[in-house]
Amino acid sequence: MKKYLIVGLGQFGASLARKLTNQGNEVIGVDRNMDRIEAIKTTMSHAICLDAIDEYAVKGLPLKQTDIVIVTIGKDQGANIMVTALFKNLKVKRLISRAINNLHEKVLQAIGVDEIVHPEEETAERWAKKLCLDGVVDSFEINKRFSIVETTIPKSFAGKTLRNLDFRTKYNLLVLTKIKERKVEGRLGKEEVVHVQGIATPDMKLELDDILVLYGSNKDIQQFMTIK
Repeated sequence: MKKYLIVGLGQFGASLARKLTNQGNEVIGVDRNMDRIEAIKTTMSHAICLDAIDEYAVKGLPLKQTDIVIVTIGKDQGANIMVTALFKNLKVKRLISRAINNLHEKVLQAIGVDEIVHPEEETAERWAKKLCLDGVVDSFEINKRFSIVETTIPKSFAGKTLRNLDFRTKYNLLVLTKIKERKVEGRLGKEEVVHVQGIATPDMKLELDDILVLYGSNKDIQQFMTIK
């Protein structure tokens, strides 16, 4: 179980808070709109009405005990940036913030956030999996029981083939493919290039920085994520 602080309880923030709570985590939701607090307070651990731009008020939150702070403020980009900068200055353990457009994203990157959310492109369900399961890069829910996930490989798998690892028998998971990501120089500086390796074969060899695309039940995926 992890402790999350979600700032901004609009549609995306409220949905993410509910899903993280339903997965057994402690979630503190913060918003300056009392109507939003009243609407959602029974669906998470704690819901607090305060203005997150107010440094004095924010310092009263249990930041040292919080694993991840997520700023999901959407409409007011200025408030989003100010709140994100405040949490960065307070040196929270891990800081994630929502970007509205490319310029906003560049400002957040300059502040030094750990990760950026794009709710217009990504669902709360995908982020809940990404946050709760160590090693998950991305995910797509087929239904309530089955998902496709992108995940980093355990260190102990490096140098082995899919035949050696026998995913179907040992882990009850299907490897669809693997992905390689690398940084190259582009017109805008360092750019990420993604190479999908094609349909997985038994002789496909895994390397330390590979990302696997797996299909299986949520239960089996969660079990696999415990492998180091």
